[in-house]
Order: sequence, then structure tokens, then C-alpha cells
Amino acid sequence: MEKFGYRFSFGPWNIHEGADPFGPPVRPSRTFDDKLEVYKQLGFDAVQFHDDDAVPNLDELSPAQIRAAAQAMRQKLSDAGLVAEFVAPRLWEDPRTTDGAFTANDPAVRAYAIDRAKKTMDIANELGAELIVWWLAREGTYLREAKDGVAMTHRLVEALNTMLEYDPHLRIAIEPKPNEPMDIAYIPTMGHGLALGNATSQPERVGVLMESAHAVLANLDPADEISFALAFGKLWSVHLNDQNSLKYDQDRAFGAVDVRRAFNQVRVLDENEYWKIGMVGLDVKALRTQPAELATKHLANSLNMFLRLVQLSRSLDREAVAQFVATRDYDGLDWLILNHLLA
Repeated sequence: MEKFGYRFSFGPWNIHEGADPFGPPVRPSRTFDDKLEVYKQLGFDAVQFHDDDAVPNLDELSPAQIRAAAQAMRQKLSDAGLVAEFVAPRLWEDPRTTDGAFTANDPAVRAYAIDRAKKTMDIANELGAELIVWWLAREGTYLREAKDGVAMTHRLVEALNTMLEYDPHLRIAIEPKPNEPMDIAYIPTMGHGLALGNATSQPERVGVLMESAHAVLANLDPADEISFALAFGKLWSVHLNDQNSLKYDQDRAFGAVDVRRAFNQVRVLDENEYWKIGMVGLDVKALRTQPAELATKHLANSLNMFLRLVQLSRSLDREAVAQFVATRDYDGLDWLILNHLLA
């Protein structure tokens, strides 16, 4: 299928064993090399990385060992015809960061988070990635009285400033989420992410990443979040998926729950020539019920859904849309869109 100039990525965690908080794995593990073979087969161009996806056990390695491991990974990607889209510090699984990383009350934990973030930037440089993603998983609290929200916001800005000073070239994209795993997140939406970046010493190097499910969990429309970030020239990456209402983060295949919601995300991206800005990242999980041999269809379905919706966006009768808008006939516009999607 024609890709219209778009490039697509996903992370190795999107091919997974099917475990959830209420049950064990239901599919066997697959090695990274095995997963890597799937990328080109499905039409993808790039790999999303957590730091320890690229360099396992990096906390136990010297700087030289980290660089060597990252260089080897870059060669592996090149051999597979792939590149790294971004690297993100994985700061939510270490026991030390139970109460947060950059916003931990313990200064030793905050120091660990900064050190880990610097290692992530070193890995990104070796991989040839130009983007760091900040998913602030545990940057929040379970009890508002347990942390000073004003001080915590300043700590996030300080952490960003430290990273910007450490590496003068890499850009940072903040990935907001309103909850899960932390109950009360400090940076829940695009607006929060943009405000945080604007408070840094180099705001031109800090943008945002929009994930569809995260927007829905904040009871917002992902297309509006995309539009808001695009208006400021700050949408540097997206994680497209779908979400069935305000439940746990489901990472459903893109468009699987709400095709119209997916259509409007694609429409605003395409109308603003997003293919010139960044990659289309997919953060989607196979259904737990999916057999192991069929547990990559969610990725193919999501990519194909995006491209099909690009076709529908470009074939939409813009003159008819303008006429309905001019006469304020929004029911007419409503039916035009529905009929277009159904056709």
C-alpha cells in the first residue's frame, strides 16, 4: 500500500507475551532479533527504544561498555534496513523509583534519575536518534499531601535543564499521561507538557509526543491534543492507538474502537503535512486472546488503518464541507463525514 511519504515505527514491547495485572503471560517470549525481522515484513521503518531495550542492564555497565553496546545495536538496525526513532529513559521499573524519579522526595533517587537520563542521551547519540522521549510514568503521587506540587514542577524543569545542558543537540519530547501507573500525574496533557518545556532554558528543544489512549484517559479528544501541539510547532512524535473509554490503558489497535476518532487524528496530521515533521509511532498491543503465531496482526492492522484513513481524508469533498460550514448545517456535515467513512 502507498505510504504517502509517511514513516512508521513501533517499540519491541508491542510484540509481547500477553501478561496483564490480573494474569500471567499467555504467549512465549520472542527475542529482540526475532522481533526485528517483523519490522520490514510489516512495512515499518524505525524502532522505538527504551534505553535498556538498546543496552540491557545498562546500570551495571561502564560508559565505554554502554557506548559499545549501543554502537552494536545501531549496526544491527542498519543491517535490517531500520533506524532508531527515539530513546526513552526507563525510570519506572527500578525499585528506587517507587515514589517517582525526577520528583522523588529522596534526593539520592533524583540523582539516579538524572544519571540514567544522561546515559539515555549517550545511547541516543550512538544509535543516531535525534529525539529523547520523556514518559513521566511515576512523576506524580498517590496522595497530594505527600508531595509539594509546586516544588515537583520546578524539579521537572530543573531535570530538563540539566539534560539540555548535558547534550547540546538532542531534542526532548514530553509524553503526557493523566494516570497509571501513578494515580495523580503532574504532567497529564499536551498543555502541561508544552508549558513545562516553555519554562526551560532552551524551550526550542523541548516538544511533546501525543498518545491517543493517554488523551482519551484524560477525557480529551486526541485530534484536539494533536492540533494544539501542532499550532505551536511542538508535535514531534505520536503514539497512535485506541482506547475503550476511561478505563486502564488498553493500547488497542489504531481505529479499533472509534474509527471517526481515528479519522480525525489522521486528518489533522495529514492536513498539516506531518510526514515532513516526524514518524507515525504505533503503541499497540495484541489482544490477550491472540495466539502467538497471530500476535503481530495488531501492528499490520494499525498501519493499514492509518493509510486507509489518509486516503479517506484526502478524498473528502472539501467544497461540500465548506458549504455546510458556511450555512452552519452541522447535521449535514455530520452525515457527510459518516457517509464518507461508511462508503
